[in-house]
This record gives sequence, C-alpha cells and structure tokens, in this order.
Amino acid sequence: MGSTADKVKGATNEAIGKAKQGIGEATGSEQLQGEGVIQEVKGKGQKAMGDAKEAAKEALDKAANAANKNL
Repeated sequence: MGSTADKVKGATNEAIGKAKQGIGEATGSEQLQGEGVIQEVKGKGQKAMGDAKEAAKEALDKAANAANKNL
C-alpha cells in the first residue's frame, strides 16, 4: 500500500474511531467507546506509516538525484 493510501485509511479509521467513542459515550456503551479508541489508535498508526513511507521515498529520491549529478 502506498503512502497516500495509508494516510487516507488512517484518517478514515481515526474519524470512525472518534465517532464510535462519541456514540458509545452518548449511549453509555463502554464496549463501543473501547472499540472507538482502538480504531482511532489504528488510524494514527496507519497515518504514521504513510508519513514514514513518504519520507523514505523522498530520501531515496534525493539520494538518487545526488548520485546522478555526480556521474
């Protein structure tokens, strides 16, 4: 999965997780609140993975460009 896809999935999971937490709080469902927390954390992890992939790609591209200039 690419960095953009990871970021989109992460943002989606974060939003759904926050919504579940809110609904769980409104209805008194601790289970739904817990599921929401887990999904939100999962989303944050996915976004972080997307950021890391993007940074790694940018670093590789920068190194490749520098190497090509030296040839």
